[in-house]
Amino acid sequence: MVASKIVTASLSLTHRRALTCAAKASAAYPARLVPHPPDLIKWVRKEGGFVHQAVKIAQQHDETIGLGLVAAEDIPKGSDLIALPHHIPLSFEFDHSVLSNLARKVPEELWAMKLGLKLLQERARVGSFWWPYISNLPETYSIPIFFPGEDIRNLQYAPLLHQVNKRCRFLLDFDHEVRHALENLKPDDHPFGGQNVDASSLGWAMSAVSSRAFRLHGKKLLDGTHNNVPMMLPLIDMCNHSFNPNCQIVQEQDAGNLKILVKVVAETVIKHNDPLVLNYGCLNNDLFLLDYGFVIASNPYDCIELKYDGALLDAASMAAGISSPNFSAPAPWQKEILSQLNLEGEAPILKVSLGGPELVEGRLLAALRALLASDMETVHKHDLNTLKSLSAEAPLGIANEVAAFRTIIALCVIALGHFPTKIMDDESLLKQGVSGSTELAIQFRMQKKSLIIDVMRDLTRRVKSLSSKGATAQG
Repeated sequence: MVASKIVTASLSLTHRRALTCAAKASAAYPARLVPHPPDLIKWVRKEGGFVHQAVKIAQQHDETIGLGLVAAEDIPKGSDLIALPHHIPLSFEFDHSVLSNLARKVPEELWAMKLGLKLLQERARVGSFWWPYISNLPETYSIPIFFPGEDIRNLQYAPLLHQVNKRCRFLLDFDHEVRHALENLKPDDHPFGGQNVDASSLGWAMSAVSSRAFRLHGKKLLDGTHNNVPMMLPLIDMCNHSFNPNCQIVQEQDAGNLKILVKVVAETVIKHNDPLVLNYGCLNNDLFLLDYGFVIASNPYDCIELKYDGALLDAASMAAGISSPNFSAPAPWQKEILSQLNLEGEAPILKVSLGGPELVEGRLLAALRALLASDMETVHKHDLNTLKSLSAEAPLGIANEVAAFRTIIALCVIALGHFPTKIMDDESLLKQGVSGSTELAIQFRMQKKSLIIDVMRDLTRRVKSLSSKGATAQG
């Protein structure tokens, strides 16, 4: 596997800012870059920042989370917790340097690598202003690009496997790109102080940024909006995640010099010993694992990806007992609806999802309702938004709705069949004791399977309810 090459890649340098990376994924909290890093709170205060007297760095109750910020005493709602002046956040500004030229070759979807290059540069620089911060960063990250090949396969979920392998391939290719750019440079022009950079150290930097950086408002553009600027926010990035946060990040503008000031403010009363938590975003478990290295149980925003495929839908609906499905051979008026849903045409977007707040992605639901309907006029009485809405109960009739739901339930059965193990098998493996990366992989696939089962249960309840209504209406 590509990832295993990244795991074994390392440097053997004696420079005290060496860019080596242990690159060993673990659920246990890793060591800092140096055994006894500087006190981060003292550094922020020394540099003109503010840290509330009750904010402390402490080991979290869940050891897999590691260090975080906690309240040493009750903190009132609305209190400023941390404030960073403009010079403390670490960001990347493009210029005509070698580093900027390398950053321009990074695809936008991997924006963390751009700032990661700056992070590596500062890590290599003796006397860097940010060294007190960088030295407090973890030595390793528990994200899938650092999993052994076997544990990447243990994820058992094709869309995530694709993303992991894509990132691994990028890092290996970018490794060659960086080496080529650095060869024959004069020492003064070398962005990393003469050190070589490999895929492992690049992966460490990208992981550090993806798991800790915030995309904040930068300069105001001509249209009145702001561009997004990824920034690493020392100390603030030690707030862990919760969908029910007790803190929020606030950006302020200093009227005197127009410099951005970043603050964390208490959204609620924070009790003694409570962790300070922010909402990293309403993300699915794919992104949490890829970028942050953890999985959230019963994540309300988790979903599974499916490919919209007419033949697959025909098979699913027939398995559900629906006669004469025509997903693979829609009528012209049905094709027109599919085109409007971007499921047909020159550049269709065939990726659809189940789960999350919608339960069934609107485009998929609308397609099923339309293609299982035989009466064009009845379908055309409704706009697309109605057909896409799960809350619009049975807009094309109870029989149509039941057929659509049964087709989705059959799709779920097919999706479950793609996982080589069952949930009870996974639970048994976890009880046996496994490595940190294996545990994360198993937790991830268990949550995907649980999500599919939850969708099936929800839709089964809806089918029973609709069926009973249909029977009552006939009676």
